[in-house]
Amino acid sequence: MADKVTVFTKNNCIQCKMTKRFLKEHNIEFEERNISENPELIDNLKKRGFFALPVVDIEGNESISGFRPEALSKLCS
Repeated sequence: MADKVTVFTKNNCIQCKMTKRFLKEHNIEFEERNISENPELIDNLKKRGFFALPVVDIEGNESISGFRPEALSKLCS
């Protein structure tokens, strides 16, 4: 079974859109959590040291910040 992937995004975020497109094109299932619609998520991300989006949480792995196809491609194997 694949690792659970959660993507934290916000509205009008190009890197967020690119990250979601990459995951969809590679058939990687993910749950999207939009901070524009759920602002209560912001404090938790800041406490974890993230100040830019997207943040990709991969169960059992280090989280990824920003659009990083080289890191995301590891999910494809």
